[in-house]
Amino acid sequence: MATPDQEIVPLLDKDGVRLTVDDALATVTLANPAKRNAQSPAMWRALAEAGRLLPGSVRVVVLRGEGKSFSAGLDRQMFTPEGIEGEPSFIELARSDDAELDAAIAGFQEGFTWWRRNDVVSIAAVQGHAIGAGFQLALACDVRVVADDVQFAMRETSLGLVPDLTGTHPLVSLVGYGRAVEICLTGRSVGAEEAVNSGLANIVVPVEELDATARELAAAVVAAPREAVIETKALLRGAGDRTYDEQRAAERAAQARRLRDLAGLGE
Repeated sequence: MATPDQEIVPLLDKDGVRLTVDDALATVTLANPAKRNAQSPAMWRALAEAGRLLPGSVRVVVLRGEGKSFSAGLDRQMFTPEGIEGEPSFIELARSDDAELDAAIAGFQEGFTWWRRNDVVSIAAVQGHAIGAGFQLALACDVRVVADDVQFAMRETSLGLVPDLTGTHPLVSLVGYGRAVEICLTGRSVGAEEAVNSGLANIVVPVEELDATARELAAAVVAAPREAVIETKALLRGAGDRTYDEQRAAERAAQARRLRDLAGLGE
């Protein structure tokens, strides 16, 4: 990996998203701290592009936000009649037919879907506010490391909307249905201690240690053999959709592939 005094040229740096790659580690940074990394369709397109640009050498992706907040959620200009220049307003979207509206939302979701793919492990380093779309982006990752000042909140319902950026499935999986309902319908904040105790976050650290902790975790993942990490992640991702016996069979099949590969007998 690069030494501290080496500058890494970004592979992508636009619309509030910056992607840098240092050997097996990629870093995606939400880079509009003046607006607390508020999100827009342009940012979502850039996030999707970051996923497409990842080189095959990348094994871990760290997602972070510049400034005091990870992401304050949707850019509120999207709620105004004029919307954001160059983007359809919510009113224009609402006037679309069913197929067009569904396609538009599916396009927005693309920036949130690739973080769980089996060939990379994604780590969100979250500080300050992670609201709405920001909360859902953190939920898109495999692991969440949070600062002691973190405040998660799902505010969509209070705005008359629903969380539609892929956040509902991981939220229920992590904290359970009852707590997920309460968090979403009240829009309340979830602090660091509750986030860790409920399973929403993996570890909490002082804000000044956040980036270093995420990198240390990334280095630990990179230290394990890549194919074993991929197989293990695939097993864990699929566990919730399988019965106990189906999961046992999946474990056997995965282990057979690993044993043959280690013995030089793999395909």
